[in-house]
Amino acid sequence: MKPVRWLTALATAAAMLPAIAFADTPIKVVLNWKYQGPQAWFFVAQDKGYFKAEGLDVTIDQGEGSAASITKVAAGAYQAGFGDINAVIDLAAKRPADAPVAVYMLYNSPPFTIVVKKDSPIRTPKDLEGKTLGAPANDGALKLFPAFAKAAKVDPTKVSISNMAPNLREQMLMRGQVDGIFGYINTIAFSARLVGLDPEKDLRFINYGDNGLDLYSNAVVFSRAFVKENPKAVAGFVKALNRAINDSLANPEMAMDAVMKREPLLKRDIERDRLAATLKDEMSHPEIARIGLGDIDPARLTRSIGIVVEANQLARTPTAAEIFDRSFLPARAERASKL
Repeated sequence: MKPVRWLTALATAAAMLPAIAFADTPIKVVLNWKYQGPQAWFFVAQDKGYFKAEGLDVTIDQGEGSAASITKVAAGAYQAGFGDINAVIDLAAKRPADAPVAVYMLYNSPPFTIVVKKDSPIRTPKDLEGKTLGAPANDGALKLFPAFAKAAKVDPTKVSISNMAPNLREQMLMRGQVDGIFGYINTIAFSARLVGLDPEKDLRFINYGDNGLDLYSNAVVFSRAFVKENPKAVAGFVKALNRAINDSLANPEMAMDAVMKREPLLKRDIERDRLAATLKDEMSHPEIARIGLGDIDPARLTRSIGIVVEANQLARTPTAAEIFDRSFLPARAERASKL
């Protein structure tokens, strides 16, 4: 190579080095469900450049269920997800090396429910025996039905399960094609509103939390391999998300702008109400006044693990430390104490 060409090539290569050295870490995130109000903070962190400020290149995809998000992260399709920690417990008991690890708890109160029509003869859990219940295959409440049945003294062998497409859940209930449906309290309540139902007048909710299951639910999870190889990126993601949560609490309309930007066909008033209801019913466990949003109570999580393991007859009991890693949490003073 001639000296001039060699120097030109060297200068070009040198100019590229900073871009390579300081490239943002890519993180693909799968949500729990289709775009909705309670996912606002993920979008706020992206739109306000909070992820970018932490050196992250974040891509956010819609999900297919809170349990499905966990399996997608475990399979390596995504580095991070927003999904049900009870699915993490189940997977950790069976394949501990593959199970993701939770790093930020969002849904700290159990949202799981079985919903029947208001005029249904089903009024107590025991009344479910001999009936048919429906849900999407990856529904979190369906996955936890063995635990609910044990706690509520229901014989699960006397309950028939029918799988259905998520968008048909409420319609099939009202048409009498199933006697009840599994789901998250606010998911069903607001989906019912979208099809012209009044949840308070038309539906009855049999909530898991009212029947002895004080379980955690949806958390931000990362694959174990990514946590091991990119701890700084995990900490940066959690920091950015927590910052966006605080912004969303201070300015819900701004948060709704971020949601509507992703899916303009959503009904803004319903999604705003869905966000408010999620904050109230699924994220306001009394413990956050003590430990702050994002964290868990190890003793409570240990009890939850025991419930899931026993109900599903799992061969191994994971520890709380295997399921949740609090080392990436922002300082206590930076996390919300009241929603």
